[in-house]
Amino acid sequence: MSSALADMLADEAILLDASAADWRDAIRQAGALLDRSGVAGEDYTRAMIDSVEEHGPYIVLTPGFALAHARPIESVRRTGLSWVRLSEPVEFGHAENDPVSLVVGLAAVDDSSHTSAMAELAGVLADESAMARLQSAQTPAQLKAVLSGDEAPSGAAGAAGSRSVDQHLILTVCGNGLGTSLFLKNTLEGVLSTWGWGRHVTVEATDTISARGRAKEAAAILTSGEIAKTLGDVGVPVRVIGNFTSTAELDGALRDIYDV
Repeated sequence: MSSALADMLADEAILLDASAADWRDAIRQAGALLDRSGVAGEDYTRAMIDSVEEHGPYIVLTPGFALAHARPIESVRRTGLSWVRLSEPVEFGHAENDPVSLVVGLAAVDDSSHTSAMAELAGVLADESAMARLQSAQTPAQLKAVLSGDEAPSGAAGAAGSRSVDQHLILTVCGNGLGTSLFLKNTLEGVLSTWGWGRHVTVEATDTISARGRAKEAAAILTSGEIAKTLGDVGVPVRVIGNFTSTAELDGALRDIYDV
């Protein structure tokens, strides 16, 4: 089966059961794999670490998983991924989702070339069976076979009934507007589809600067705790999401926002 996720992940960009001293070391290893596979140079690795130092551990999207990434810079040669499975998890400082045993590195040349792969990855992370098979994969070929064969999760925690809404905008926000916000966008759109509200609510992934400028256009903003602190009071509801792949948590946030 064709898979944008597997296609973006070269065999030489996969490291299984690696040892990392701390979160910076884990990101360095993910960056080194991006470099080795011809995706991005050493400057990009430094940028990924700088992003966490600036914004906090918002890249830890779901228990045990971090998506290391930064804005496109000159050393990014093409869009691609790296995969570091740790033998012993490390702490990133996230209040809910630590410790981390899987670090995926993402480098993108633009804002859109990786969206399909991110949607696939969000689906894999929400699938307990797929994650178990990924944890037991012994070779890059076995790991990529799992990534190529899995499907997105089947739906959200429950429908909201027949209540209709006007066309609304919800912003999902991260520090860079490239990786983590897309995870949140994909999960939210899945819940909206289950509710039958997909035609009424538009979801856009963006960064903190753009979110401040567009906040008044939005019905709400969904983001991590770290980014919510950075945004401050933007005049619209800001909902903090702990697990970016949890349809149940997003379902609850929507019910809160729309009082259903």
